[in-house]
Amino acid sequence: MSHYTLKDIARPSGGFAMLAVDQREAMRLMFAAAGASLPVADSVLTDFKVNAAKILSPWASAILVDQQFCYRQIVEQKAVAKNCATIVAADAFIPGNGIPVDSVIIDQHVDPQAVKRDGAKALKLLVLWRSDEDPQQRLEMVKTFNQRCHAEGLLSIIEPVVRPPRRGDSFNREQAIIDAAKELGDCGADLYKVEMPLFGKGSQQALLSASQRLHDCINMPWVILSSGVDEKLFPRAVRTAMEAGASGFLAGRAVWSSVVGLPDSELMFRDVCAPKLQRLGEIVDEMMAKR
Repeated sequence: MSHYTLKDIARPSGGFAMLAVDQREAMRLMFAAAGASLPVADSVLTDFKVNAAKILSPWASAILVDQQFCYRQIVEQKAVAKNCATIVAADAFIPGNGIPVDSVIIDQHVDPQAVKRDGAKALKLLVLWRSDEDPQQRLEMVKTFNQRCHAEGLLSIIEPVVRPPRRGDSFNREQAIIDAAKELGDCGADLYKVEMPLFGKGSQQALLSASQRLHDCINMPWVILSSGVDEKLFPRAVRTAMEAGASGFLAGRAVWSSVVGLPDSELMFRDVCAPKLQRLGEIVDEMMAKR
C-alpha cells in the first residue's frame, strides 16, 4: 500500500502553498454578509468552491475541500489541477450557542479508503481547544484520527483552533495558541495547521518572536491559516512565520474572501485571487530557499 509523504502536498521547494475551500456554514454567512439573496442556497457555495478549485488549484500545492458541499462535484468534474493534491476535511461541525461550529467530531461519513481511491492524499481535522475542556478527550480524538489516516497511507493534518472557555473565564488568545501547541504539537500527526499569532498585526519583531515561541512547541512541520488575518497582512505573516520555522500556509480567506458575493466569480478568481495565491507561493519558495 502506498503511503503518502509531505512531499505529495508540497511545492518542489518543500514548502506548502495550500488553498482551503472547506468552510461550510461560515462561508454561507460570508455570502449573506456580502448581500447575496437569502437564504443562501447550497448550490451557491458549491459553485463557488468548484470554480475556485478549477481556477486556483494550478497555483496551489494542495487544495482542502469538504464532503458536504463540493467533494463529489470536484472529483466528478476533475476540477483539481494535476500538480495540486486534494485534502479532504474529515471533521463534522456541530452548531450550538449561536455559532456555526460549537464542537467538532470525526466525520464517519468520510471514508479514508474511498477518498484515497479518488486520489486524495490527506485528511484534515479541526480541533477546538478550550482551556476548560478535557485535554484527554482531544488527544484521544486526534490519535483516532491519525490512525484512520495512517491505516490507509493518507497524511494526517490537524488544525487546533482556540476558543474562549465555556465558563466565562478570561481568555488570552495568544497564550491559548501556545498552550494548544504544547498539548497537541507532538501528537503523531503529519502537519500542524495553526492560527497566526497576533492576527498578523503589530511589528515584524513582535510577530517573529511570537512565531518563534510557537515553533518551539510544535514537533512536526507547521503551516499558518489566514482566518482573522487582514489579507493585506497575510503575505508578511507567511514570511515571518516561515522565518520562525513554519513551512508555509493552508489558507482560504486571504485568497478569496474579497470576491465572495461578487458577480463573475470565475473572472474574479482569475484576476483577483490567482495573483494573490501565486505571490504567496513565491514567498514560500523564497523562504524555503533560505534554509
